[in-house]
Amino acid sequence: MLTNRYSVNEKGHLTLGGADTVELASRFGTPLYVFDEDDIRGNCRSFREAFEKNYSLPCKVYYASKAFSCKEMYRLVDSEGLCADVVSGGELYTALAAGFPAEKIGFHGNNKTPDELAFALDSGVGRIIVDNIYELYTLNDLAGEKGKKPSVLFRIKPGIDCHTHEYIQTGQIDCKFGFALENGEAMEAVKIASAMDNISLVGIHCHIGSQIFETQPFIDAADIMVKLATDIRDTFGITLKEINFGGGYGIKYTEKDIPTEKDTDIKILCENVKLACERYDFPLPSLSIEPGRSILDASTLTLYKIGVVKTIKDIRTYVSVDGGMADNPRYALYGAEYEAVVANKADKPRDFTATIAGKCCESGDLIQEHTKIQTPQVGDTLAVLATGAYNYSMASNYNRLPRPAAVMVSGGNPRVIIERETYEDIIKKDI
Repeated sequence: MLTNRYSVNEKGHLTLGGADTVELASRFGTPLYVFDEDDIRGNCRSFREAFEKNYSLPCKVYYASKAFSCKEMYRLVDSEGLCADVVSGGELYTALAAGFPAEKIGFHGNNKTPDELAFALDSGVGRIIVDNIYELYTLNDLAGEKGKKPSVLFRIKPGIDCHTHEYIQTGQIDCKFGFALENGEAMEAVKIASAMDNISLVGIHCHIGSQIFETQPFIDAADIMVKLATDIRDTFGITLKEINFGGGYGIKYTEKDIPTEKDTDIKILCENVKLACERYDFPLPSLSIEPGRSILDASTLTLYKIGVVKTIKDIRTYVSVDGGMADNPRYALYGAEYEAVVANKADKPRDFTATIAGKCCESGDLIQEHTKIQTPQVGDTLAVLATGAYNYSMASNYNRLPRPAAVMVSGGNPRVIIERETYEDIIKKDI
């Protein structure tokens, strides 16, 4: 199994965090997102404690809530001492509705609307991460109208090409996010901000990509970002106090994935920031990161009911489930890899080659192709592992399918954190 949080009980059923997944499917219905609360809390603490052990200044861990945003998730990360990264007015509204402290929120986005920026200012968010010159001018004007002076970080493209899917690379110059270094754009933005009355530039931010297993890109980012902070000080006399290195830490989706330990990742980052500060004679800044996927980690899954097993001789066998791209579009979008288990036969060998198909009216509605599972039958419960990040977040009502429910398990005990949508929910905005 991908993690020891998955296990097999005396019935031969797959368990997650001590809960029988077959019983969860029977009790709450399918499709069903399942989250291991105890593991998520452990991941929050691992990041926070790693900074405490490896860095002398206070640091912040922002949960990148685009990975999975709901009120209970914001309450959980707040109780574990984390901040929250939001990327839209909707995520900000959800966090505030959950009682999340506004001063612990960082607001991201490459195209924040004036209304969203006004909402952020009125709410008193702690940091606004400015993405472009247009946004900088808009924010300065809005802040002036409201008598505010927000604390701002600039999102920087550090020019790092990490080895991950091109759709989730974000550190290179040809990217819709942030200010580029190579063409002088970043330094020009600092110059403009330094003359503004309603902007307090406190730091710089970068995010080089997602699902990264290497340490070298983060080592490179440490040097580049400290060097930039030094250039800003030497050119404009502004000594920035914060550097946010974003997220991107990879998780184990399949057995071939080998993620690094959280403590190791943070230790390497801290050590290389210290070395860069010595190299450039720059005072140690406060550090921040924004893990999302790696907070949820692999200890999550989605449960489905198998409805059809269709074998096309000499071609393949389609195993169709009662969900698909409406609740997990990642395979259709960029070929994301997953492992699957027939949950009620988890003690049996995975020796059957299947293409897992969804129920949407699309030939591309697949969850995995030519993957190994136990021999399937109609009515079996299928578990697709490590689906906590970017599944519910990307879910849709395509074909007017209701979004699934979500449960969180702690100590083997489940509780609903998102109710299953009904057909009435789908039509309630229709006129």
